Amino acid sequence: MTKIRNSLAIVACKLLILAGRLMGKKGSSAPGSIAMKISPGVLRSLASQIKGDIIAVCGTNGKTTTNNMIDSLFSSAGKTVICNNYGANMLPGVACAFISRASITGKLNADCAALECDEASLRHIVKHVTPTKIVVTNLFRDQMDRYGEIESTAALLNEAFEKVPEAMLILNADDPLCAQFGKGRNAVYYGVSEDTGLHGEEAKDGRFCPKCGGELEYEYHHYSQLGKYKCIGCGFERPNPNYSATRVDISDGLKFVLSYKGSQHKLELNYRGFYNIYNIIASFAVYETAGGTIEEAKKVFDDYKPQLGRMETYKVGGKNVILNLAKNPAGFNQAIETVCADKKAKDILIVINDKPSDSTDISWMWDVEFEKLKSANLGRLVVSGLRKYDLGLRFKLCGFEGVVIEDISREALEGIISGNGEVCYILANYTALFETQKILKTMEDK
Repeated sequence: MTKIRNSLAIVACKLLILAGRLMGKKGSSAPGSIAMKISPGVLRSLASQIKGDIIAVCGTNGKTTTNNMIDSLFSSAGKTVICNNYGANMLPGVACAFISRASITGKLNADCAALECDEASLRHIVKHVTPTKIVVTNLFRDQMDRYGEIESTAALLNEAFEKVPEAMLILNADDPLCAQFGKGRNAVYYGVSEDTGLHGEEAKDGRFCPKCGGELEYEYHHYSQLGKYKCIGCGFERPNPNYSATRVDISDGLKFVLSYKGSQHKLELNYRGFYNIYNIIASFAVYETAGGTIEEAKKVFDDYKPQLGRMETYKVGGKNVILNLAKNPAGFNQAIETVCADKKAKDILIVINDKPSDSTDISWMWDVEFEKLKSANLGRLVVSGLRKYDLGLRFKLCGFEGVVIEDISREALEGIISGNGEVCYILANYTALFETQKILKTMEDK
């Protein structure tokens, strides 16, 4: 009877995915939800057939990029990988990723799985899928109406870890909220082990010791609460990373030295954004602990293309238009650092919506260091989205003149792209990103 229910769930899910694609949808979540209602055990049955590692990737920022890099690393090594590439990272999306690759009789031939997992959903996912490795990228304040404060998110993750005690945790050593999970567990750490001189915004979230509540002292910090920290009160401190980046240079792409197991390797990659160093090291840590080599990984990193909205470049009218997802203060501040590091003259569009998928609470906008854009060799600045007037006020109060407020449309994008800047940057939160991308695809040079 169980096999029949599983088959019915798989067939229903596959048909719904097909119907969704015919209607222009990705069909990466809702069909999985229906399948789980038909057969609650279908995901457990399929996940049990994975031959090797099941890797879960969670954290506030960087989990999509890190997860997709892991997928690329294992796929390039000839492995068959189950991956929810489109970022449907709650239980139905994970179910959909497995079902889409299964036969209608419930058979699955796969070597491993790379699963992006929502931080609040991981505790539900591990009831059906047992990860062998769990990556935590970072924890920042995000979607306050859903997650609450970051300490609440940390508690939800800890609940999930308790359910899979055998899993190896791969943790960001530079984030005290991530590093705390490693005590008493099988943990591997990664981080940037030098003062990079970037000196981003001072630690706001997560600046207090997760063990005793005392304020952490920093020898140096990169951005937000990430850096080399120590609690004078109880001795909690940044662990020494097993995988470490030094000699960081972000002036033209990303250059750094990756150290692990007594060896050093220089990487030079055509990526933007300091934060991508963390994504690269985390994904390599997963790959290396599974037997992969740095030589294999370098080839994959050289060829890797950014996913939707991760400093994704479009060519419109001969000009580069760079689209980036930024959905919380830490993400926006890092995007702004990347924009400012590009010395070319530029025009900028910033789009913020407040739909349920974005978070209806956008009070975080006042913690973004928009003031730094004054040093960005800025031409035209346009704000848009459902909260365009809030954005306009925010820029007015931090001293910007001539900010243009417009609705998102092809005409608006044409206007800003045709400006005098050599490059155009678009920073958008979640639902705004998809709206903007849809228009950009109709404008791309053929």
